[in-house]
Amino acid sequence: MNGAFAGKVAVVTGASSGIGRELGRQLALHGCKVGLIARREAQLHELVAQVAAFGGTAIPLIADVGAREQVEAAFATVRAQLGPIDLVIANAGVGRPTLRDPVNMNDVEETFRINLMGVVYTVSAALPEMLARKTGHLVAVSSLAAYRAFPAESAYCASKAAVNVYMDGLRIHLRGTGVRATTICPGFVTTPMTETNKFY
Repeated sequence: MNGAFAGKVAVVTGASSGIGRELGRQLALHGCKVGLIARREAQLHELVAQVAAFGGTAIPLIADVGAREQVEAAFATVRAQLGPIDLVIANAGVGRPTLRDPVNMNDVEETFRINLMGVVYTVSAALPEMLARKTGHLVAVSSLAAYRAFPAESAYCASKAAVNVYMDGLRIHLRGTGVRATTICPGFVTTPMTETNKFY
């Protein structure tokens, strides 16, 4: 496997389904050694088996990105088993409607914990090592929903807007360090998270 990704170490969060799963698979296909982070163990092991079947390298890491200590432990395992980390994709996210009366506060808090703090915890687990090595790439998967609020989706849209602002500030702050920061804002992608949408 040749190319820019060959031999690099990557970490992908939210790797058990949807965008994260395919990113993990593609990175491994292109020669990366990949740490796959998610909460769903069975799906992660299935993906690791797929990667192994085509000769790639991936390890499963069971962690909730909204729990800082779990994220840091997962990154420590990646370093121990695969080596220094070159690329991090903070992809894990949840999407739940924001109800009006009463507001479903637990879901709102969970949305921000996963979508925003999950990115912050993921970035912070990788950044010191990247700064020390003067190389690395931090990527956050946000959403076009960050740019426009939708009715009944206030928490989701706000959490993604916060990701965009956080990553933009980080990108500027990292100038001259050798570490890059990128934000990706997809539109609707057919995944298990979006298949329950009742709109086009």
